Amino acid sequence: MQNILNKLKNFRADEDGAVTVDYVVLTAAIVGLGILVGNMIWERTDAIATSIEGELESVTVNSGG
Repeated sequence: MQNILNKLKNFRADEDGAVTVDYVVLTAAIVGLGILVGNMIWERTDAIATSIEGELESVTVNSGG
């Protein structure tokens, strides 16, 4: 029983690979934040782009010929 407890303590204290996990979590957070910000920007610019599209469609161009 003592051997199992020692292995468990050693496993918990072992920090090999912890940096990799930190980078994976940090990268996931950055990607999630990027998606969130991108979605917010898309929602706000979509209405403006639609308005601009409507204005451009209503303009007649004189060919001058």
